[in-house]
Amino acid sequence: MPWTNPRKLIEGARAGNYAIGAFNMHNVETTEALVWAAEQAEAPVFLQVGRAIIPHMGVRKAFEMTRRVAEESNAHFVIHLDHGSWDECIEAIRLGFNSIMYDGAHLPFEDNIKTTRRIVEIAHDFGIPVEAELGKIPDVGESVHWPDYYTDVGEAQRFAAETGVDTLAISVGIVHGVIPGLKPEPLAIGRTKELRDATGIPLVLHGASGIPEDEVLAARAAGVHKFNADTDLRHAFRAGLEAVFATGDRQLEEAMAEGRKRMVAATIEKMTLYGCAGKARGLA
Repeated sequence: MPWTNPRKLIEGARAGNYAIGAFNMHNVETTEALVWAAEQAEAPVFLQVGRAIIPHMGVRKAFEMTRRVAEESNAHFVIHLDHGSWDECIEAIRLGFNSIMYDGAHLPFEDNIKTTRRIVEIAHDFGIPVEAELGKIPDVGESVHWPDYYTDVGEAQRFAAETGVDTLAISVGIVHGVIPGLKPEPLAIGRTKELRDATGIPLVLHGASGIPEDEVLAARAAGVHKFNADTDLRHAFRAGLEAVFATGDRQLEEAMAEGRKRMVAATIEKMTLYGCAGKARGLA
């Protein structure tokens, strides 16, 4: 299946008031789970080369694995670099990623603007859209004073105007990871709407695992058109492994097949919730 234009996907989601799912791969089986889910749900998908896989196999090998599996499928897909450094973004552009996220959120604000603007200029020369991030996203279980973490509306307005980014990942109460039984912070939907109105561009929520369904729907309505989720899908894959090995010594391939099966089902649930299931119909 030909690669899908990420700008077309996000603009379609904004026009239709839904969101696209963006999920991380960790090996061949998890990559297959994502593209098989996309095929079955008839949903476009962002396949994300993320922070866990890069130290494991590097940007190039992760890209080559993802491209091979995706191109053998009938899925409508984008291959996206998640939380890329400057060097990783440049490598991703050279390799042929068709979407990147440059993460300068750890830099002083002025430096974040400067470096993000330059990445945008380079990427746009190749027709590649850029996602960036403002605000801090804590790890699950951290003690957080949320007003210190939320994306500032004034900064976001200036950042979007001066960098030319295509989408903006925001902090409005989300965390990286999930602790079973721990109730997450309610999303700041009012702040999300303010950020949508101030920036004029589609918003992204990272750390979307564990968010209650009603808050996902509210975030969609407030301007979020890409959800990044990993932990829930990883837990589904792990549950498959554990279910097989709980019966005794079994082949690793059998365990991974069960993990893949469960991850497919979990991914389809996300795609349905985000509203992108069925939206691949008619895509070129």
